[in-house]
Amino acid sequence: MTNKKLWMGVVLICTAMLLAACGSGSGETNAENDDANQQQTNEKSSSHSQGNMSEHMSSSGKVPAGLQEAKNPKYEVGSNAIIKAEHMHMKGMSGARATIVGAFDTTAYAVSFTPTNGGEPVKNHKWVIHEELLVEDPGEAPLEPGTEVILNADHMKGMNGAKAVIDSAVETTVYMVNFTPSTGGEKVVNHKWVVESELESAE
Repeated sequence: MTNKKLWMGVVLICTAMLLAACGSGSGETNAENDDANQQQTNEKSSSHSQGNMSEHMSSSGKVPAGLQEAKNPKYEVGSNAIIKAEHMHMKGMSGARATIVGAFDTTAYAVSFTPTNGGEPVKNHKWVIHEELLVEDPGEAPLEPGTEVILNADHMKGMNGAKAVIDSAVETTVYMVNFTPSTGGEKVVNHKWVVESELESAE
């Protein structure tokens, strides 16, 4: 009888230890799965962010009708320059080495607008040029701050067709550039626009 009780005690102890071990292993596995899922989520979020940045920054390279090539640009097409500006939604511009792919004499505007796709209002967006604006009677450039216009440009989603207000204007040479962000990532092609004062010699 004593041996039977002893045997039963051993069985109960072993069973308890086995259950405890299984529970511990399951917890560790769940924790590992949670960590892996979080990492995948972070990677997807990072990838999505970079994709959006490239989408905002790159374009087909098509320029508006009537835009005049610069007669004597400081930075000639094919030359290199360093970007010293950081535009909204475009991290990695400042410090990037750019190749000039187009130079045009025009008026560049900083504008505020609400995207047509229902996104958050955009304040002081740089830059939209005079040839990318739709107004009933634009008159001579530059337009005065406070002038209401319709954007005829697709630098970012929700821009084309949006109602905008002119914040400021500068008569200058604007450049279309290719560059690889200083923070890394995919090469940006035909970015519109960088004004002359936002560039410096790459030499």
